[in-house]
Amino acid sequence: MKFNFFLFLFWIATSVFGQDETGNWLMYFGTNKVNEKLSIHTEIQYRNHTIAPVNIEQLLLRTGLNYHFDKNAFVTAGYAYIGNHLYESDRNSPEVEEHRIWQQFITTNTIWRSKFEHRYRMEERFIENEFNTRFRYRLMIFLPINKPKIEEGTLFLGVYDEIFINGKEELFDRNRLYGGFGYQFSKNLNVQAGFLYQRLRDTGKGFIQFGVVFNTDLRKKN
Repeated sequence: MKFNFFLFLFWIATSVFGQDETGNWLMYFGTNKVNEKLSIHTEIQYRNHTIAPVNIEQLLLRTGLNYHFDKNAFVTAGYAYIGNHLYESDRNSPEVEEHRIWQQFITTNTIWRSKFEHRYRMEERFIENEFNTRFRYRLMIFLPINKPKIEEGTLFLGVYDEIFINGKEELFDRNRLYGGFGYQFSKNLNVQAGFLYQRLRDTGKGFIQFGVVFNTDLRKKN
């Protein structure tokens, strides 16, 4: 039943949106606990120009070290590599490569059954011979559907909006609006599927998203 639900979401997405006008992002995220205060962030995103994952747009690899103040707040510092590919390029290697240093602060709070997540992120971007800074703010809301809170066996709704601001003359970089569903298989594993619309200065494009969140505990067991 769970598998059929996500097959249904995929069928709807591919039926409504055209192959050329819509891309897709296949994503993995992990928070790997080292001790009570420290964890390691791991992330892979395989972004495609088209719905079918055969025309890569970006490969994003991101990692970082998290410090947890408490269960509702933590900071991160890390590194990311981004390889950018042109549409229908014959090259196997990316045309443009980016190396990125990033820092963020995440805090959460709950109102009624909804969980609100505030993410503040700063990036130092090294793109070929250029350097730029960027600031991002994302507000995401998780709403459990079939249970009072998100736990094992919960179907939930996720919605967010994120704005990107450049640290130069043209302040506005982009905005992302997302909505989708997720299913919490266990305490450490959930999957999510949804649709993201990304607006740049002069253009916009939609992306189907499929994500896996798998958190691990690296602490030694007694």
